[in-house]
Amino acid sequence: MESSTDRARSVFGNEQDDATYQKAVQSKERYLRRFGDDSKTVCHLSAAPTPVIGEMLGVRNLVISPDGTPLDIYADATQAPKPPATDRTVEGATGAPVIVGNIRMGFGHYRISMAMASAAHAMGYTPYWLDLASFKDATGSKVIRYQNDLYSKGSRISQRVGAFNKLVWEPLNSEGFRKLSYNAADQKNAELCVPLFHDIDKDIPYVGTHVWPSQAAVHAGMTHVVNAIPDNWPMALHLAEGSIHTVQTPSAYLGYHQLRGMDPARQLKPMPEGSIYYTGHYVDHELVSNIPADCSRRRNRVMGGGPVRYLLSVGGAGAQQELFAAIVEHLLPYVRRGEAVVFVNVGDHKKVWDALLKSVDGLRSEALPHFEGIDEVARFATAALDGDVSGVHAFCDKDIFTAVYSSNLLMRCSDVLVTKPSEFSFYPVPKLMIHRVGGHEAWGAIRAAEVGDGTYEMDDTAEVLSMIDSFQRERGLLGFMCDRIEDAAKAGIYDGAYRVIDLAVNGTQTLPAPRAMAR
Repeated sequence: MESSTDRARSVFGNEQDDATYQKAVQSKERYLRRFGDDSKTVCHLSAAPTPVIGEMLGVRNLVISPDGTPLDIYADATQAPKPPATDRTVEGATGAPVIVGNIRMGFGHYRISMAMASAAHAMGYTPYWLDLASFKDATGSKVIRYQNDLYSKGSRISQRVGAFNKLVWEPLNSEGFRKLSYNAADQKNAELCVPLFHDIDKDIPYVGTHVWPSQAAVHAGMTHVVNAIPDNWPMALHLAEGSIHTVQTPSAYLGYHQLRGMDPARQLKPMPEGSIYYTGHYVDHELVSNIPADCSRRRNRVMGGGPVRYLLSVGGAGAQQELFAAIVEHLLPYVRRGEAVVFVNVGDHKKVWDALLKSVDGLRSEALPHFEGIDEVARFATAALDGDVSGVHAFCDKDIFTAVYSSNLLMRCSDVLVTKPSEFSFYPVPKLMIHRVGGHEAWGAIRAAEVGDGTYEMDDTAEVLSMIDSFQRERGLLGFMCDRIEDAAKAGIYDGAYRVIDLAVNGTQTLPAPRAMAR
């Protein structure tokens, strides 16, 4: 995985045309004019406690060192705090470092990062959190935050303006990002993040959960980079040549290997051997290790006549508020009869919850807020595993780690996760898939429907509400999904995060690949 001076000119031997390359150069130059040039700046990092997930997942946060002291990641692994032993602990890991490079773009990439950190911790490594968007004065961070703001704005507009969604947003997210030419500008812009890697030992295992941190690490000369691709729809946006690419599904493996549809004008050379692996779904150790117990609890609850518990996780952009309001309104009569329980996690967007209170008649009198931080959420979720719960419960916190990880905690004590087909498509919990936000998400729902741990994607509100009524009447539907989750777990389909860490550490896959599901 050698570093290259200019990866914008070609992708796996497929040359970019000169006009595409010049546009990429101009993109980088525009950002330099807008945000400044810090390429000569020496950035020193230090390891600091990470809010919320630091204690739970053993994560250390990489931040700018105020005194300019170079980073001292545990070069001698014997000096690292020894993680607790689990059934996934790797012999000889003894706290050795693994860096998880990420950005906040919605909640999805943070959630995947947490899965990687959780797996690394369970395997005996010390995960370090490197959020490339978090460095206030760094040029690369400014570029990432600017692009994230544009994406969030587009996502919100797409939910309000049907014509924009149909003519701009869906085509951009399915076909625009798919084009090989799209990769060139990203490669150039990723060069702006290189100063942040000054202190990092080039041989430390590194997992990028968004392509920009992966590309940046390769440009910085990191030698053990894994680019964990989130989407089930092949897009050139996610290519970071010089890294090992991983995907969560067989269809994504074949599509990415062939660079399917990334340039309709020519037959592209495929990705070379060893550059891409099918790992299975990226899921946290805490969820994977508890699949049998959690599925058993779900069966006992729903088949025993207890209320069906619904977890509604509203994305960071606050999209689809009208649909979520309709779902909550539809569920309230079930809640009042003791036939359903509703958990609503609005993340760090309190205004989304305020909007629900205004739009759903009677919700305010039924809802109990849990806005006091992760400890309150953890206590509630733990008690709910085997205890009784009733009513509507709202969860919100301005801390991004609490906002994201609360859904992870609540998943274990929930019976149905109501979600768009994003990163949640791959999680081991029964899922009701509502309409996507962006065309690339469609294939996440297809994967869940084929595995059988989720529904197909539902395009309109009436269809979603009808599915809820079916769950309420026919409890065996949720038992069916739990059976499929257990089948998939036995086949290793949810073990992807462990395999990604294995690839980052060893440069090849030593853990068994996912098997076909038992029938």
